[in-house]
Amino acid sequence: MTRPNARPVLTLTATVLLATGALAGCSGSEAETDHPAWDNAQVNAVSRATMGAGVAATTSMKPDGTLETVVLDLASGRKLWAKPTTMTGRLPGMGVQAPATVEIGTEGVVVSLDPVAGQNDQDKAKESKQRATLVARDARTGRELWTRPVHSTFGPQRCGPYVCLSENTELSSARMVVLEPKTGKTLWRLPGIAEVEWSDRERVVLLRLASHPVVEAHDLKDGKTVWQLPIEQALGPGVDLSGGWAFGATGDKLVGYVAPYTNPQTKQTSTFGLFSVRLSNGMVDWMRPSVVRVYPSGNPAFAPVVRPVDQQGQYGGFARLDADTGRVVGQITPGQVPGSGWWLAFPGDMEKLGFLKRNAAGSVFDLATGEPTPVKGTSGWSFCVTDPKPLPLRGLTPGFYSIAALCEFDLASGKRITSASAPPAWFTGSQNGWRLWRDEKGAMHAVKDGTATTPGMYG
Repeated sequence: MTRPNARPVLTLTATVLLATGALAGCSGSEAETDHPAWDNAQVNAVSRATMGAGVAATTSMKPDGTLETVVLDLASGRKLWAKPTTMTGRLPGMGVQAPATVEIGTEGVVVSLDPVAGQNDQDKAKESKQRATLVARDARTGRELWTRPVHSTFGPQRCGPYVCLSENTELSSARMVVLEPKTGKTLWRLPGIAEVEWSDRERVVLLRLASHPVVEAHDLKDGKTVWQLPIEQALGPGVDLSGGWAFGATGDKLVGYVAPYTNPQTKQTSTFGLFSVRLSNGMVDWMRPSVVRVYPSGNPAFAPVVRPVDQQGQYGGFARLDADTGRVVGQITPGQVPGSGWWLAFPGDMEKLGFLKRNAAGSVFDLATGEPTPVKGTSGWSFCVTDPKPLPLRGLTPGFYSIAALCEFDLASGKRITSASAPPAWFTGSQNGWRLWRDEKGAMHAVKDGTATTPGMYG
């Protein structure tokens, strides 16, 4: 999403918008009534939600185009508190940042960026050393615990029981700091820009953004490096993160995806594909170079669906992969792919691949056999809005979009279904049995259906 070691510059393409959840959403359906569920239409969520310590936190856009951190009670969906928030140094292709929610025993801390008083737009803040303030608050009451001045950042992230923050991302002094959530004390730091891709209570796995990017694990207490894996060692030379990336973890594996990027000067396309790394030691388990991730689809570590691309840049068919082994578990051939004007649509179990044509008959294939199946009576989940409009954010860099949501469609007619079911788990993910999603108006919905903890499309 950005070229490290330089002032971030991003070329937005449809691929990047989709890869980072930058498409606008659609109406989220109500959850099944036999599970605890709630809906909250008082928010206009534009980021993903984070959960912990009995709360859900998201970034919401107000009618005047300003942003706020909103924290909801996870059990009921009731709003607990809201505070103004902002972005400084974040790239549009990354989407709007979510607050970081950290559990400390039964208590929790929500960390977000507050605007600096008197600096309500980026022009005023450009020359300032402090463009925003990192603020940690009690998760349930919103009581302020500590603050930290910030120049530029991609936003705070939870890393195990701590807070990770890449700061000064637009400066040569860029670094990642690991902070104690109750006091803000700096525990350790790393030079350069890094993003958290996985953590537990002992370790954190980071993507180090550099001209030769590296995935590496660190001990959370002291920052000691446990293992390192240059991404080019997994996928081959010529990796460029400008096209976007995505990671997810299930079990003992971290699965990463690096999207292609075509250099406008050289017209050369960067190395791209999927790879799997063991969280214990950084060893590569499998790799699938020269495949692109398709959208919508599951997280790279959970139900990935891809298309191979040959050396001439021609797309192949579609393949569903086993995230544990990288093997193909279902596919359709290039000759089976219909012409143009379609969007992908998947059922809840992802056993079929549908080609949705709006207000017209589509087609459906069984992924296990690769054979076409009757389209009548078949539904699939897809994006509602295919031509989203950027968020009208006041005083911030233009080009940010709401995180996407899915709607259910009847593939025989191409029409939207008003459904009583929640979007599928491969899209929402699940944490401790809870699944959260937003609809096209930004309202938040949740259901506690006991789904095993898994990453969703956006992590």
